[in-house]
Amino acid sequence: MTVIRLVTFDALHTLVTPRLPIYVQYSQTFAPYLGVLEPGLLKQSFKVALSQVQKENPTYQGNSGAEGWWSEVIKRTAIGAGANQQAVDSSLPQIVPSLMERFSSRQGYKLFHDSLPVLRRLHHMNIRTALISNTDTRMFSVLKDLEIAPYLGSILLSEAVGIEKPSAEIFLPMEMQDSVHVGDELESDYRGARAAGMHALLLRRAGPEGDGERKEEGENLQGVQVVNDLWGVVKWVERQTD
Repeated sequence: MTVIRLVTFDALHTLVTPRLPIYVQYSQTFAPYLGVLEPGLLKQSFKVALSQVQKENPTYQGNSGAEGWWSEVIKRTAIGAGANQQAVDSSLPQIVPSLMERFSSRQGYKLFHDSLPVLRRLHHMNIRTALISNTDTRMFSVLKDLEIAPYLGSILLSEAVGIEKPSAEIFLPMEMQDSVHVGDELESDYRGARAAGMHALLLRRAGPEGDGERKEEGENLQGVQVVNDLWGVVKWVERQTD
């Protein structure tokens, strides 16, 4: 019998989600400076820019920190979607702070319907909860603004600790044998936690890509423990003590 004493969660697409798709929020911010960019191009350009910068500078490295890191993502996103490069360069000093502020609060993010009820339920069960996320430190203010920070005993963000999932080091502060990690990314969350010696659950919310369900190209879920919402986490924890 396994007694679970701690549940750790990923942040984005697990507890919180963009209030509107990110490319829509970018489009709204770009429009006064760059005009209206084609949504499909903007969506694809953001994915490409984010992936490139993540590979070039993991954990928000560099002298300019998270703001400089995101400035590069924003610049590449706009140019990749067809914006005039000169216009992008001249408007970045206005666009970047606006988007950084937007994604620091409930203006940019919202909770999933089950996030707060499940955190409350786990606390009622005397199970501690924490967060491990590959995000910059603005997530602290997001969690506070969404009023769930008090339910998270520890909050480990990759920018703050200088380590990213799936590295085992970011999971090491946790009590491995008595804990389970929950997240939506197969490599970073599920396999990273398992390699560190934790139990793990892969979250696969129902819904179209971008609104909930997240699938990675070529993923193999054979043998992977999957839950479809956070209530599935509660049920899994309860089964461990039956």
